[in-house]
Amino acid sequence: MMNGEISQEAERKVINMVMKGFTRNIRALEILTDEQVEQFHRGTLDVLNETGIRIEHRKALELFGDSGCRVNFKKKQVRIPGYLVEECLQKAPASFLIKARDTKNNLKVGGNTVYFTTFPGMKTVDLDTWEPRVPTKKENDDAVKILDALDNLHKLLCYTPYFEIEGVPSVMTIPESVAAKIRNSTKIQLTGYSKDCETFNIKMARVAGTEIMGQCCASPPLTFYGDAIESAFRFVEAGFPLHISTGDVFGGTSPATLAGSMITNNVEIIAIIVLTQLLKPGTRVVAADFVFPQNMRTGSPAFGAIGCSLHHVMFNQIWRKYGVPTNNASVGLSSSKKIDFQCGYERATLALLAALSGGNIIQLHGGVHGELTYHPIQSILDDDIAGMIGRFIKGVEVSEETLAIDLIKEVGPIPGFYLDKKHTRKWWKKEQFIPKVADRLTYPEWLKGDKKDALAYAKEKMEEILATHKPILLSEGQDKEIDEILEEARRYYKEKGMI
Repeated sequence: MMNGEISQEAERKVINMVMKGFTRNIRALEILTDEQVEQFHRGTLDVLNETGIRIEHRKALELFGDSGCRVNFKKKQVRIPGYLVEECLQKAPASFLIKARDTKNNLKVGGNTVYFTTFPGMKTVDLDTWEPRVPTKKENDDAVKILDALDNLHKLLCYTPYFEIEGVPSVMTIPESVAAKIRNSTKIQLTGYSKDCETFNIKMARVAGTEIMGQCCASPPLTFYGDAIESAFRFVEAGFPLHISTGDVFGGTSPATLAGSMITNNVEIIAIIVLTQLLKPGTRVVAADFVFPQNMRTGSPAFGAIGCSLHHVMFNQIWRKYGVPTNNASVGLSSSKKIDFQCGYERATLALLAALSGGNIIQLHGGVHGELTYHPIQSILDDDIAGMIGRFIKGVEVSEETLAIDLIKEVGPIPGFYLDKKHTRKWWKKEQFIPKVADRLTYPEWLKGDKKDALAYAKEKMEEILATHKPILLSEGQDKEIDEILEEARRYYKEKGMI
């Protein structure tokens, strides 16, 4: 169905044609007791019922009012009763399929499946001077092609890779970005919204025969502006899944405590889940945790902070109880301005903890500093991080064959060894993860060679991908229709004086 809804029959046909991702076969990391999880739930219901949330959208206010909520139209404030929250959380699916342009890239979101996605940046960055600059359209397209080639990257984010593209008016950046991803990759993408651009994004997705994930973002504390709600209406009505995101900064736009920020964060997300289920029961939603402590010296978000992980781990535990798939969004950001040791340890730590605690979608690949810079080299390095984490959460297979008791008895002590055994040839690749751009040479080999590091290997990998990877292209007719939709968008914004 090109309205975005997938029938049960269609889902049965493609259920085995999904991007594999990673399966967490180990018990999820938890840091809350059952009583504490219940405290968070009661506190969230209390705030939703007593304080409520500001919704700057008349049609949404009327829908809430007609559904039993207390609505103050003058203040644009909605108070949602607990029973309605419980009903709507039950209606949101615990797992669901998203249809890609190529069925091998379909996603089955939820449960113990873990997918990695990108983190965008406003500009690219020079790898010699570390100065940011606006990328060209070719650099944007090339960066998407690289993402399409990465084995451990399963989904593309909005604005990916860049918020700015040379020669593209700012009002056209999102539609041009969506078109670039549709043309250069068959992976699922999340799209943004701004000044009605989601209408064009939905049209392009339909032309390409793919679903596209919409977005609705809070403006903390406890507020949703009209454009965010209008985006939610449009994607729900189109039958596409919706990504609901917050953006709380502890001590700035939410309480300074991790526990308090969890309450406001969940209130914001649940309010929109209620809205989506009132609009169309069963609407597919993802709850996204996009939070940061505030750097109290500078006032900026503290990118890469361990507080993000504490929040993600709590969030994943609570939302597993709610039965709604989760996105851990604060992972792919660092306070470092370079692709360096700090950048690596911050993102690897946050990504590992997100996966261990049961996050379904983890935003990792490509972003360097904050949301300001992105580089495809970083996405290649991140793909190794994702692969290592994926191997870890797969866990350990314990069977008669893997225990290898008979083999151990056969080999015995020295001079016995395992290198020439059939068991070794069968199992070593299954048991090990081999990174693609890490330095794995012996020390003598490295000293005699060019003394390359991971960054150098990643540069070589980027050139190899650009020289050899061929994305699946749209048909000539589809490509022409995408151009026509982009031209329609340009006319629309010209008439409004935005171009």
